[in-house]
Amino acid sequence: MSSMRSLILRSALAALPLLPQAAMAQQAADKVPQDKLPAPANLNVNGKIIPAIRAETMLREQTAQGTPDSPQLREAVREELIRREVLTQEAVKKGLDKNAQLQQQMELARQAILIRAYLQDWLRTHPIQDADAKKEYDAIKAQTGGKEYKARHVLLATEAEAKDVIAALNKGERFEDLAKNSQDPGSKERGGDLGWSAPSSYVKPFADALVKLEKGKYTAEPVKSDFGYHVIQLDDLRDMQFPSLDEAKPQIMQRLQQKAVEAHMLDLRKKAKVN
Repeated sequence: MSSMRSLILRSALAALPLLPQAAMAQQAADKVPQDKLPAPANLNVNGKIIPAIRAETMLREQTAQGTPDSPQLREAVREELIRREVLTQEAVKKGLDKNAQLQQQMELARQAILIRAYLQDWLRTHPIQDADAKKEYDAIKAQTGGKEYKARHVLLATEAEAKDVIAALNKGERFEDLAKNSQDPGSKERGGDLGWSAPSSYVKPFADALVKLEKGKYTAEPVKSDFGYHVIQLDDLRDMQFPSLDEAKPQIMQRLQQKAVEAHMLDLRKKAKVN
């Protein structure tokens, strides 16, 4: 369900008008005061009226993405609307607007736009408070523990295999060489190196074992997790360079907004009557 809700949100955000690449190249165009630019007008394409508000909508979408308003952009929008209408008319002539599958695709696109508008309006009327952001920031900071650990590991399928690795380490074999047999493809080619991370980045059994290690030491017994059996070595540790609240606030606000939307969607779903 979570992946489906994410798909709905991504679809809503993706439902934006697209202009030709040439129009996007107008980033470097000279800016002209908006009140001196010609206002969009209705267009008549083969007898079909394209209302000016459609051009205004597309202009707002483009300027919201950072494209400067300019005569070139307005001309590109005008041309894009004409081309879309010409192609749409041809599609209707062929009866494609009556195709059941295409009708459902259009309905899904309509829903995506409405969902996006609704969620934007809901977030506007249910803003995240600064106090909530501060509370989340403090919780994340406390969870990280204030230390970062530079670890490496070997992941094996069985406890016996992990014990063999520990025995080899006890005999003086290099951790980096033994890591070549790891079942973790992301670290095996780097000698098992996992880089710098807070313990909270790992599953609990791994994190619990990691924080107990002394620098340069490895686990005397295999550590079992849902992934298999780990042999962990602590290469180094340091104080975490945690960002300030002001630096982290945009990401925290986005995270809290996503959580609020998820909770709102779940609430609506529970209240829905489905036969």
